[in-house]
Amino acid sequence: MMCTPHWHLGRYDNHIYDVQGVFDETVRQLHAHNIPLKLALGAEIRMCTEIVQWAQQANLPVIGQWQSKPAFLLEMSHSHIPAGIENLLMWLKQHRIQAIIVHPERNRDILKHPEKIKRLHDAGAIFQGTAGSFTDTFKSDVQKVTWQLLEEGYFAYVASDMHDLSRRYNQMAECRELISQHVGDEQAQALTLTIPQSITQSINWQ
Repeated sequence: MMCTPHWHLGRYDNHIYDVQGVFDETVRQLHAHNIPLKLALGAEIRMCTEIVQWAQQANLPVIGQWQSKPAFLLEMSHSHIPAGIENLLMWLKQHRIQAIIVHPERNRDILKHPEKIKRLHDAGAIFQGTAGSFTDTFKSDVQKVTWQLLEEGYFAYVASDMHDLSRRYNQMAECRELISQHVGDEQAQALTLTIPQSITQSINWQ
């Protein structure tokens, strides 16, 4: 399980040094109770200008590698595509750092105009879909755009984006079955297992 706490300046003021201790204690408790679960520490970083500084200081929490480049999770505002994001994506691309934009299907700009995702793709982003968006956890317009983006080939892979055991629980099995019914088992296997596995295989699982 990849742990990806929010880094959102002014709301979730986390930094690698803030969350490392909590993560280490969680790992210790898993081992102490013989729970056979491996964890790794990443983050979901809200778009901000500090990302460039963190990248230059090698303080971006990566979740693995994409095409031999360190990859991290980038979150946009839910209400709009942030100004300046294309410049940031191009800077990251020039410095061989891969931004993975999470849940683009829940961004209201993209919900109204799905074609806008192409600008982000052309600037260098890849995209992580959310399992619950396929299973209709969110509004029906989110589910509709999610399937459209899948059919157009924008999702590099799908993740649970699990927050808890009730409201935002893990729906990967249900999502995988739905994708298999729509586009076939081979693509479902790639999106939900093979590709995430290949991205994260080189990181420090504990």
